[in-house]
Amino acid sequence: MARFRTAARRTGGAVTAPFRALRERWRGWSRWRRGLLALGLVAAVPVAALGTVFVEIRLHYTGEPASGARTRGRDAVWLGHAWVDGRKTDADVAALAEQLAGTGVRDLYVHTGPLEHDGSLPASVHPRARWFTEAAHRALPGVRVQGWLGDEVKPEKDALDLDDAPTRDRVTASARQVLDQGFDGVHFDMEPIRPGTAGWLALLDEVRPVTAARGAVLSVAAAQIDPVPGLHTAGILLTDHGKWWDEAYFHETARRVDQVAVMAYDTSMPTEPLYGGYVAQQTELALRATPPQVDLLIGLPFFWDDKWGHWGDAETVPAAVRGVRLGLGRQGLGRANFGVALYVDFAATPENWAAYRRGWVDPA
Repeated sequence: MARFRTAARRTGGAVTAPFRALRERWRGWSRWRRGLLALGLVAAVPVAALGTVFVEIRLHYTGEPASGARTRGRDAVWLGHAWVDGRKTDADVAALAEQLAGTGVRDLYVHTGPLEHDGSLPASVHPRARWFTEAAHRALPGVRVQGWLGDEVKPEKDALDLDDAPTRDRVTASARQVLDQGFDGVHFDMEPIRPGTAGWLALLDEVRPVTAARGAVLSVAAAQIDPVPGLHTAGILLTDHGKWWDEAYFHETARRVDQVAVMAYDTSMPTEPLYGGYVAQQTELALRATPPQVDLLIGLPFFWDDKWGHWGDAETVPAAVRGVRLGLGRQGLGRANFGVALYVDFAATPENWAAYRRGWVDPA
C-alpha cells in the first residue's frame, strides 16, 4: 500500500515529463531486453545489501505483542458476490451472524460490482442487493454493510480510466446507486493504482461529498507501502507493474476517505517470520501515514494460495495477526480506530477463523 519518496518529482500528484518519457521508453523495449536489464540490476545488488533488507524485516517480528494490542471492535470482512446475486438465502445470513458473533467485525465489504470499464454499474449484476442489506441489518444490528465496487485500471490494464472525468462521473453515479440499495457505505478496490495517479484522488474528492451527504462511509482497499524507500519506482521500471505506494501517496488517499484497509498479503515473503515481520512493518508505516481521524485496517489472508507472490506456508493468519499486534504496540497502541480486515469469506477455513479469534479477539 504506500511507502513513498519516489525519484520522480510530482506536481499536483502527476508524474513530471522527464519521468513520463523514461517510462514510455521503457515500455517500448521488448520483454527480452527488459528482462536482461532487470537481471543485470539484480546481479549488481550485493547479496549483503539484500540480506540487510530481509534482516530488517525479520527484526520487526521480534519481541512480544503488547497485551492491549487486540481488537477494538473495528474489524471488517470482505464478502463475495454470492450475497447479492441470488445464491444466498436467509439461512446463510443467519449462519453469517453466528460466525461473526463475539468477534470484532463491524464492517462488511460486500462485492456489489464489478464496475464496467466505463465506470457504470449494471443493476443486473446485483439483483438481490436490497434483500441482503435488509437481511443483514436485521440479523447483524450495529454492523455496517458497505458496497464493494472495483475494477482493473489503466495504464496496466485496458480497463477503467480514472484520469477520464466522464468515467469518474459514472463511478460516482454507481456509488449513489449502491447507497440507494440500502448500503451504509461504498468500498472501492481498484487495482493496480500507481502512486501519483491524480485521477484516483480526484475520484475520492468527487465521491466523498456524496457519501457524507447520506451519512455513509467511504472506504478503500489500499496497496502496500514501500518496505524500502523508492521501491515502487524501481518496481514500475523493471516490471511495468505498480505494487507499492509511497507514504505520501498513501497519506493523500487516506485523508480523503473515512476508512482505509491495507491489503497486507501477496507479499512474496517466503517464511512465516519474514511475512509476520513484513506485516508488522506495514502496520507501523500505515499508522504513521494515516490521519488520526481515519479508520485504519490491516488486511489478513483468509485464503490459501501457493505461488511466487504468495507462499501459502508463509502467509498464515497467525503470522499476520502477530505482526499486526507487534506493529500496533510499537506505533499506535492507544489508537482506537484500528482493526483488521479478513479476505475473503468464501475461501476462509475454520482454522483461519480460529486463529483470528485466538490471536486478535481473545489473545492470551
